[in-house]
Amino acid sequence: MIGRSGNPTLKDSTFEDSRGYGDDRYQTRMTINGTVNKAFITLVILLGSAFASWMMFFNGQEVLPLAYGGAIVGFILALIISFKPVAAPYLVPIYAVAEGMFLGALSATYEYLYNGITLQAALLTMAVFIALLMAYKTRLIKATENFKLGVVAATGGIMIMYLLSFVLSFFGITVPYLHDNSLIGIGISVVIVIVAALNLVLDFDFIESGADNGAPKYMEWYGAFGLMVTLVWLYLEIIRLLGKLRSRD
Repeated sequence: MIGRSGNPTLKDSTFEDSRGYGDDRYQTRMTINGTVNKAFITLVILLGSAFASWMMFFNGQEVLPLAYGGAIVGFILALIISFKPVAAPYLVPIYAVAEGMFLGALSATYEYLYNGITLQAALLTMAVFIALLMAYKTRLIKATENFKLGVVAATGGIMIMYLLSFVLSFFGITVPYLHDNSLIGIGISVVIVIVAALNLVLDFDFIESGADNGAPKYMEWYGAFGLMVTLVWLYLEIIRLLGKLRSRD
């Protein structure tokens, strides 16, 4: 979440009004179209990598090392990009490959257990993305400071809960309801899906604010990265929720 919201110190007056035709400085500024293009490139790379590990799984090859390796490499790269946005143009494509390997292996496992669940999760993720984008563009949802604070706090709480669950698992302790398919467990997953979805609003606001405030060109890759992180998280939470529901049948 570091740096994902608009920087309040970047005012319009910070940048000289040098947006004339042929101005090289203008060509080095962040734009919404540029960010969309970078996000599309990142998504294509991620989907290609995911398809590769998916095919390996259904061809009987061992993909567990790829899943774990992709998750670890992706996490490390995400931290580096978050603290060093200037490295985003070089590291985001590599992050997409690593995350795709993890995502493809995990999705294939769910598909093996519950036929058709992957397509359902992907369609729901896209539907939520489109719905929130429309709500943001029409200002039905506004990224106010209180809204940002609430989403960031809720996201931080969820991350701490997941981290605590991971650490306790080494001692044979399971956090109640977090991973089971009880009604409470399903309710928790629904709340997490909602919080993950609301993070998209922060991404939209960051991209729009960055373009309006003349952020450096490399921030297009950072904006694409933030959007991809949220979409991957949302997809994972949706497929987990669907898995819980399907396991009750």
